[in-house]
Amino acid sequence: MKRNCANKRIPNLHPKFFWDTNVEMLDWEKAYHSVIARIIERGGQEEIDEIVFFYGYEKVIDTLRNKVYFLPNYAIDRAVRFFPELKKEEMYCYLNRKDKPYHWI
Repeated sequence: MKRNCANKRIPNLHPKFFWDTNVEMLDWEKAYHSVIARIIERGGQEEIDEIVFFYGYEKVIDTLRNKVYFLPNYAIDRAVRFFPELKKEEMYCYLNRKDKPYHWI
């Protein structure tokens, strides 16, 4: 856990994960769903452990289950591997993915 110049806690994550964001200005608490989604999609075990440490296990699980609107299929699979109690069928991003078959008639 690091601290920024305003003396707020920030997770110890490499800025490369947030190439499109000014990490100095990022409000880690407000952007938690985006941070968690980005790390699930692109991070490894060390980064997953860091977001669990920073946000708490229950918040990470709840976010993945209910608040992340999109993850690619490979990231959904990674989330299920990292968090065995998480089921694809319970994840909003899995239920609403664009590649699932639809009834169009």
